[in-house]
Amino acid sequence: MSKGYWIATYRSVSDADALARYAKLATPIFEVHGGRILARGIPARVYEAGEAQRCVLIEFPSVAAAISESPDYQKVRSILEGAAEREIRISEGV
Repeated sequence: MSKGYWIATYRSVSDADALARYAKLATPIFEVHGGRILARGIPARVYEAGEAQRCVLIEFPSVAAAISESPDYQKVRSILEGAAEREIRISEGV
């Protein structure tokens, strides 16, 4: 079974404190679902249409685990409403 990867790229962050609260509360939820944060922060370099904003890469044991959204995560995700704009992509490992 291929691993699943959650790739979150932020377009903007208007409330850094809310983002910090979200990260602190979301990390243990990801871990319960087998997630392991591989990279988090401002990219070292961006190319083409990339923006030098926060990005996060999380490895999960499967795509299904990466897609799974628990009720606990839904509550934590609400912290980001109005605090950050982001895009999340879930990809299957090779």
